[in-house]
Amino acid sequence: MALIELISREAVKIPLVATSKPEVLRELVELLYENRRIAEVDRVYEALLAREELGSTGLDGGIAVPHCKSEAVKSLTMAIGISRKGVDFDSLDGKPSQLFFLLVAPPDQTGPHIAALAEIAKITKARSFCTTIVAARDADEVVKLFRSE
Repeated sequence: MALIELISREAVKIPLVATSKPEVLRELVELLYENRRIAEVDRVYEALLAREELGSTGLDGGIAVPHCKSEAVKSLTMAIGISRKGVDFDSLDGKPSQLFFLLVAPPDQTGPHIAALAEIAKITKARSFCTTIVAARDADEVVKLFRSE
């Protein structure tokens, strides 16, 4: 499954209102729940917190890729969030994160999960593209940017 197949306007939140790591996770999980992408909020939220305990998914350059596995999804799903001010996400460079790619995969579907992480890793190397995404006005613009990338 290509990353672009996971991106839809309903799963993009601009701007995030969250001001902390747990709030970002909760806000994006609730977005997935509201759009019927996951079966329950708390189970996914707790799985994300447990994953963060293993090591922060905050990368450098203002990007974070929180991810987990949960039986609350039938197939790989993703939410994208953009914080205008940035959120302390314990990133590698110590700077606030602004662009969040949240992935949730079923426990038995490792391949798509790893492939999506690899695609996101490629995207994060294109700093100008990430800057353009963070500057997007709305969810429709984010989707359009990915489709033309």
